Amino acid sequence: MGQSSATIKSPSQNPSTEEMSIPNYPRWQLLAKRVLDLIVAAVLLVLISPLWLFIVIWIRLDSPGPALFKQKRVGLRGELYTIYKFRTMVQNAEALFKEKLSKVEDINSFVFQEKGDPRITRSGKFLRKTSLDELPQLLNILIGNMSLVGPRPEIPEIVKKYTRQQRARLKVLPGVTGLAQINGRSELTLGETMAYDLEYVKRWSFWFDLKILWKTIFVVFTGKGAY
Repeated sequence: MGQSSATIKSPSQNPSTEEMSIPNYPRWQLLAKRVLDLIVAAVLLVLISPLWLFIVIWIRLDSPGPALFKQKRVGLRGELYTIYKFRTMVQNAEALFKEKLSKVEDINSFVFQEKGDPRITRSGKFLRKTSLDELPQLLNILIGNMSLVGPRPEIPEIVKKYTRQQRARLKVLPGVTGLAQINGRSELTLGETMAYDLEYVKRWSFWFDLKILWKTIFVVFTGKGAY
């Protein structure tokens, strides 16, 4: 099931409305994925505890509001769960986002973040550029509602607009990083991200996850596509 590369050139952005068939993943690979998730998340949480404290203090000093951002996202099989992130935006950012989303006619052309977004705080710019804002999702991994690698979890308002084909991305655990994140991150439209996510679901293997994790390291260090 693994492929020679974790990068794909141009997946189709207009999938059929018929439901995509999902391959039967080998159980040993699913077990290996979970073991890797637990080990990496536990080790990183111990190692970054001093950094975690520094980030919390920085966020609180930089702008009003809590340091930890919590939001309902849609996970495996469409189940809702709470995602954790370091707060990188002003307190009313979520309401502003939903207002913007309500005005979008073509959801596939929607772009989540744009350069110079006024909602992002000073500390938030650095945390997003370095992906440090995602560190609290290690807690989600330990809980079991996220994985290191998988489609990024979506908000309910967008999932409601999915076609039957697009709902296939809900048949795997959402991840901290994924195929879309190593191929553009915030520069991608929702349609482009969806195409990468569906490609990931079709191609998944434990080895494919390892390739994506390896490439994620380089993407994070360059900061490309993150704002």
